[in-house]
Amino acid sequence: MFSSKKLALNRTSREIFREIRRHISKTTGVTNSDAISRQESKLGGNLDLNGSDYGESRNKWAKISKQNNMRALSTIQTKVKPPVSSTPVFSKEDSREFMAIFPDIVRDLTDAGRHTDIPEVTKRFAKVLQYNVPTGKKTRGLSTVIAYKMLEKPENLTPENIKLANILGWCVELLRGFGVVVDDVIDNSEVRRNNPCWYRNENVGMNAVIDGTLLESSIYSILRKYFFDHPSYVPILELFHDVTLKCSMGKSLDGVIMNNAGSDLSRFTMKNYNLIMKYRTGYHSFQLPVGAAMYLAQMYDPEQHRQAKTILLELGQFYQIQKDFLNCFGDSQVTWKLGSHINEGKCSWLAVVALQRANPSQRKIMEKYYGQQGEESVEVIKNLYIELGLPATYACYEEESYKLIHTHIQQISKGLPHKLFFTLLDKLFENQ
Repeated sequence: MFSSKKLALNRTSREIFREIRRHISKTTGVTNSDAISRQESKLGGNLDLNGSDYGESRNKWAKISKQNNMRALSTIQTKVKPPVSSTPVFSKEDSREFMAIFPDIVRDLTDAGRHTDIPEVTKRFAKVLQYNVPTGKKTRGLSTVIAYKMLEKPENLTPENIKLANILGWCVELLRGFGVVVDDVIDNSEVRRNNPCWYRNENVGMNAVIDGTLLESSIYSILRKYFFDHPSYVPILELFHDVTLKCSMGKSLDGVIMNNAGSDLSRFTMKNYNLIMKYRTGYHSFQLPVGAAMYLAQMYDPEQHRQAKTILLELGQFYQIQKDFLNCFGDSQVTWKLGSHINEGKCSWLAVVALQRANPSQRKIMEKYYGQQGEESVEVIKNLYIELGLPATYACYEEESYKLIHTHIQQISKGLPHKLFFTLLDKLFENQ
């Protein structure tokens, strides 16, 4: 993919990144990417392109292309599995310490002596919390705690402050729980974390939307209880409000584009995809945990936050593209809802690049099957992705992006620990 233009070693990392983006995000002005579809005039000057020779040439190239992409796919699926000997980013002690706080969060929200006149609601809310908040990987919440421990001065790492970091991590997880509950309703999903989606439980249904609102509202109750007298209360509060708004905007754009999938794929552009990725994923999954930890450590320097946000949004982009790829080509034992992006008509990285590369007949296949329910639709679109060479493109993107983000982290100044960002990057590359 990148051999046609050798990347000069003396160029800056950002120039190289733009070069990669140009290769991966080819404009739709060309009917089909030259990396995937050979023009007839380039099949060989000495070949008779009429009749059987032409068909044999196309079939031979298609077979070689498919073999290359399956080899790339096999490499990716092997590489993303964490090595057995690797040191876990979150230790068992970190996880135990984090989980030990959750019963306090539930009690604070349901048994605090308030709302005693509506016991049915508080009892239901306790069930909402237990079912939707602590059952995931808790990566965002644990990242908040780990980030705080790396950012705070050693003399300030008291049991009290570490407890506050864990509580703050649960606030991040409450926001994640809110997103999960509402997203599953919007997407008409069936399974989440190997269990029925919350709204599909008996006597829940569309009341799940209200339950999601309860989860979001509870964040601010917890923040007020534990951080009201903390110097960083207002910055942390504003960060949660800002990220929640940005995330909602990203989901809104995603929904508008997804609703037209199948009948109109013209809005499946790299520009729109990058905006969805930035607003829906980057701010919530990466900036919020680290930004909250920075404020808890009383780090208020705008330049520090700007540099951190730049790297964190790059990590968010890396994460979302990886997530999109694994939703189609991942291990069904690891990736829940395999192929759901195709059935739901998501504006995913795979769909956008496929449309950029598709010729008219391939685009008709996308229009017919993308966003349609059923295993047939998943298989047809997945085979089209392979035909278009997307596994090989992703393998190249993954490797080059890892190197570039690694370089950008090394360029961070203003006293931010490189180790924190390397930890987050390595966690992503190992496919958490």
